[in-house]
Amino acid sequence: MIPKIIQAVYNGDFRIRIKFEDGAEGVVDFKNELYGVVFEPLKDDEYFKSFQIRGSSLCWENGADFAPEFLYESVKSPVSVKA
Repeated sequence: MIPKIIQAVYNGDFRIRIKFEDGAEGVVDFKNELYGVVFEPLKDDEYFKSFQIRGSSLCWENGADFAPEFLYESVKSPVSVKA
């Protein structure tokens, strides 16, 4: 089971610092993940910043979200941005 997100802060340039309840933390760069009809509105920086935390995922009002597994693995992966 993927831990819940306890904090998510926009870091600019389509990056979000995410912290999970188990202490895993890192910055996920979404710039290359915003393809497809549902993610098209997220290419607008102001709209992208309007995300909400829902359990282990980040969601937007238009129904866009990212799989909890993707977010958690992105934070735990050595390729996640640590800045």
